[in-house]
Amino acid sequence: MSHTSSRRYHVYIMSNRSYTSLYAGVTNDLNRRVWEHKHQPSGFAKRYRTSILVYCEATPDIREAIAWEKRIKNMHRAQKIALIELQNPSWYDLSGAS
Repeated sequence: MSHTSSRRYHVYIMSNRSYTSLYAGVTNDLNRRVWEHKHQPSGFAKRYRTSILVYCEATPDIREAIAWEKRIKNMHRAQKIALIELQNPSWYDLSGAS
């Protein structure tokens, strides 16, 4: 059985409005997941109000996505910031939603 399909998996980082908290995750439906962070947060997202999409990357391979998420979660904060700023130097909300 192949773990690769036409499906897209997104590794993403959410932040809060003061950019003090960063949450890394993986999903097969980025729009739904960002909506949940913004409108129905739970756990870490609720506690730290991580509702701004500041980084995302897509891959068709779920194993690759999970491995990348784990690497991000193990990064020091400065490394996460550098990763975000390579793609999104102004820290815009990439979801386009408010």
